[in-house]
Amino acid sequence: MRLRFQFMNKEIVVLIGGPSSGKTTLIEALKEKGHTCYPEISREVIKEAQEQGIEQLFLEKPLLFSELLLEGRKKQFKSALEEVAPVVFLDRGIPDVLAYMHYIGDAYPAFFDQACKDHKYNSVFVLPPWQDIYVSDAERYENYEQAVLIHDHLMETYQKYGYSIIEVPKDTVENRMDFILNQLAK
Repeated sequence: MRLRFQFMNKEIVVLIGGPSSGKTTLIEALKEKGHTCYPEISREVIKEAQEQGIEQLFLEKPLLFSELLLEGRKKQFKSALEEVAPVVFLDRGIPDVLAYMHYIGDAYPAFFDQACKDHKYNSVFVLPPWQDIYVSDAERYENYEQAVLIHDHLMETYQKYGYSIIEVPKDTVENRMDFILNQLAK
């Protein structure tokens, strides 16, 4: 059974998954179909740090990186609540921040945990690791095996906060999108 939180008749849906599992492609496809979508913000944070001479902020200053992501995702959540659209899709959610901290074995302040408790999503869809589509790039330093480990930490972290996670089948972008929309219509 899925947790259903209603915020002023708003459905906030988060897409999760390890690196290069198809989240951004799916978010872009949903946006092209007219859905309200919020992008992954970590690439923006990484780019800004690189422009300031910090090549891998997540590796060099993981707590600072995570604090920036946490604040950005809290702002996205608040903005999603204010949207006119009845459904808003987010590329990653607040518990992702904690999952990545678990992945690297780093501790974090209690307000990270509190943020997960204070900001609840209606639905969580996971895109599982998929080696056939896995690609590394300038902002994605993880290899496929690391992406699988991150996926495991994501699942564990979201389940810790009471989410029932719906797995999106490995399929075409269109079919993945249809799967999610059909699940939401139930």
